[in-house]
Order: sequence, then C-alpha cells, then structure tokens
Amino acid sequence: MITFARTMSDVSRFGEFPGKPALSRLALASVVANVLIVGTGGAVRLTKSGLGCPTWPRCTDESYTTTPEMGIHGVIEFGNRLLTFVLAAIVIAGVIAAWQQRPRRRSLVALAVAAAFGIPAQAVIGGITVLTNLNPWVVGLHFLASMAVIAAAYAFWRAAREPDGPTRPTVPGPLRALAGLTVGVTGLVLLVGTWVTGSGPHSGDSGAARNGLDPESISQVHADTVFLLLGLSVALWFALRAVAAPPPAIRAAGLLVLAELGQGVIGFAQYFTGLPVALVGAHMVGSCLVWLAALAVFWSTRERQPAAAPTSSATPHPADALGPVPAAP
Repeated sequence: MITFARTMSDVSRFGEFPGKPALSRLALASVVANVLIVGTGGAVRLTKSGLGCPTWPRCTDESYTTTPEMGIHGVIEFGNRLLTFVLAAIVIAGVIAAWQQRPRRRSLVALAVAAAFGIPAQAVIGGITVLTNLNPWVVGLHFLASMAVIAAAYAFWRAAREPDGPTRPTVPGPLRALAGLTVGVTGLVLLVGTWVTGSGPHSGDSGAARNGLDPESISQVHADTVFLLLGLSVALWFALRAVAAPPPAIRAAGLLVLAELGQGVIGFAQYFTGLPVALVGAHMVGSCLVWLAALAVFWSTRERQPAAAPTSSATPHPADALGPVPAAP
C-alpha cells in the first residue's frame, strides 16, 4: 500500500503546486486510512465477526464497549469501530488545515468537508448493516460508500497539490472521454463485485442471509465486466502513447493496467481455490487500488492552471511613469 501511494504521488507530480506540504500529507493520509479501514472491515466479515457487537451505536444493550463474554469476535468488531475515530481525526485535521490555508481556497475546503462527511455517513450505514443482521445488499452499499469516500479523499489530495485556477485538458477530448468511461466501468466492476460477495459464503456471521443470486452466474457477469475494463484500459494506454500524451498520463494508464492484472490474478485464484479468506481480503484491498488507479488516469488527462492575479484599477499605466507630457510649442 505504501509503495502504491508513492507511485501515485509520482504520477500526480505533473503540474504540482508548491502549496502547504502538511495539507498534502494530511490529504494523502486520509486516502490511505480509508483504504486501510476497508481492509479491516473485510477482516471483520471474513472472521465472522460482523455481529461481534450485535447492536449499534452501542456494542451491547448496556455497554458502548465490548465485554469479555463476547470473545474475540467482539474485540475484532469493536476494534474496527475504534478505527473510525482515527480516520475522523485525520479528516477533521484536513478540514482545519484547508480552512487555515492563506489565501483560503473554497474549492479545497469543500473537498475536505466532502471527505469528512463520509465518516458519519459510513457510521450510519454501518449501524444499519448491524441492525439488519448483515443484510448483503446493505453490506454492499457499505463497501460502495467507502469507494465514494475514497474518491472524495483522492480529489482532496490532488487539489491540495494543485493551484486553484481553471483546468486545461492535456489530451484530446475523445481520450479524456475514454478515461472518464474507464472510471465509470471501474465503478460498475465494483458494483457487480458486491453482488458476487453477497452471493458467496463469507457473510460475516453464520446466521446472515445471502442475496439469493447464483454465485457461478453472477461471478461470470463480474468477469465479463472485468474483461471490458481491461480492454478499455489497454486501449487507453495505447491511445495515449499514439498521441504522445504527457508522460504522467501514460504512466497512470500503465499503472491501471498492472493493477487490474494483479487484481485479476487474485480474483481467479480465490475463485478456483474455494475463496480462502486471505485471498478474499487481498481482493478487497486490491479493489481500492484499482479504483484509485482509475481516478489517477482521469486526473492525469488535465492540469490546473494558477489562478489569475487580481488586477487593480489603481495600478498606474506604464506611460504615467514618464511624467506629464509637455505642451506642444
């Protein structure tokens, strides 16, 4: 994850704005923390600890914390809830840093608030997940909401590294549209992936229901969408090279293809080995990395210009520096 973040940072250096380093680091920390909490949430489900705390917002009817009688499952579920407070501290610090930046950039503050708003929204969805006894459709919504929060955190990070002026495409319009389509298909892959998860054996608790879809059939649909995504990504990489696009865009497209291939290997391996928990967990984190790589491609197809300096009517005209014009004889 750290290596991937460094690679993404290198890709995003095109047109980097020398802004507040602390703000950029906080924004990146928000991205990383959101990915990690997806991983820990997966661990809760894969260890059958989804109802380790059987109610919400309390852990039990009488206590906000786990009790010894709840065993390891209670510890795992409650531990994941505690990580939400760590993430909240990071995003709140990001909002404060964006607000205190001078000159204040309203668009940057808005993105920081959007990333922070995802925390209470996810807490509510998580609570509904518990109160509905891990309904697979709600569990899927919980994961997709995490992807939306990651997108907001990523947008905040990129904005923290850029000036506040207008954007300018760095590739032809059709290729930028193809990059946007690739992001959309990536979202479709994630959506269908939640249907596959909801039909499979890892429900989060032995008594949780499944969505009723045929696992083999929906897995085939998921594989078809993955092949579509891979085809679009490879085509985008070749097209960017053909038009001599800026190197960051070509590198971002190449990174996306590599992330998809790695995720595909994990996906096929877990399917043909009976869905071992280690591979399923890796596949969940890999989904986040593919999502980030797709977002990076889209961002790399444009650059943001510095905002124009304000002009003042009191500024003297250059001719005024010559003094009064003498009267003609």
